[in-house]
Amino acid sequence: MNQLEKIRRIIFTGLAFALFGFGCIVLSLLVLPLQRVIYQNSEQRKKLARKTVHLGFRWFMWVAQSLKLCTVSVEQAQQYKNMRGQVVLANHPCLIDVVLLISLIPNADCVVKAHLFKNPFIRGVINCTGYITNSDPEGLILDCEKSLVSGNNLIIFPEGTRSDPEQTFFSFQRGAANIILRTGAPFKLFKLSVTPSTLTKSDKWYDVPPERFVLSLSNMPVSIDDEVFREMSPMAGARALTKRLEKIYTEELFQNVA
Repeated sequence: MNQLEKIRRIIFTGLAFALFGFGCIVLSLLVLPLQRVIYQNSEQRKKLARKTVHLGFRWFMWVAQSLKLCTVSVEQAQQYKNMRGQVVLANHPCLIDVVLLISLIPNADCVVKAHLFKNPFIRGVINCTGYITNSDPEGLILDCEKSLVSGNNLIIFPEGTRSDPEQTFFSFQRGAANIILRTGAPFKLFKLSVTPSTLTKSDKWYDVPPERFVLSLSNMPVSIDDEVFREMSPMAGARALTKRLEKIYTEELFQNVA
């Protein structure tokens, strides 16, 4: 990558994230508060807020592609529009994974780290959408069950944080397995990949790749008999299901690489 192209990509990457931050502020201070005034029913407000965030994230992904920062490749994109009441599990290679998933799923809900509720750019969005906090483990399960029963699709990254680009195996937290087993909700596994690697846990936003990166999302057609894990004690079942998910993702993303 020549110096001029590198400067262009850094400037446009900064512009894209500045627009993202500005969009979150507009939603937090103007659009979502206005919706709260117009709609008195709290569930109706949350549903509309989630749809608004969905459209905003679709706009951001369009901007990123229009600036030639990335190319998005989604397998069977239509399936995301028709999902209802399912747990969406995915690996987490880069910063904008959740943006892509919410841009594809109109009725998406998320489990959000408690510290993000203090982030001045996005806390207003999180509060208005009713995204679920992980601060209370017992309350978390009940909130997830309520959201899934109402038809929302719950996005969870079992890793709990972005992947290490140097890793050769997956290590998942048990939260995703606990939610699946204790709510009884159906779940689907999805695979995300970023080529070349960028926006990882160790990258700064200005560490731009040498070329436009490709963000790919595909379904993993793996059948898991979760009833086997439900017959175990809650702790043993969650541990066993977590190990099973780790094995599936490790084999799919590392051992099957050509």
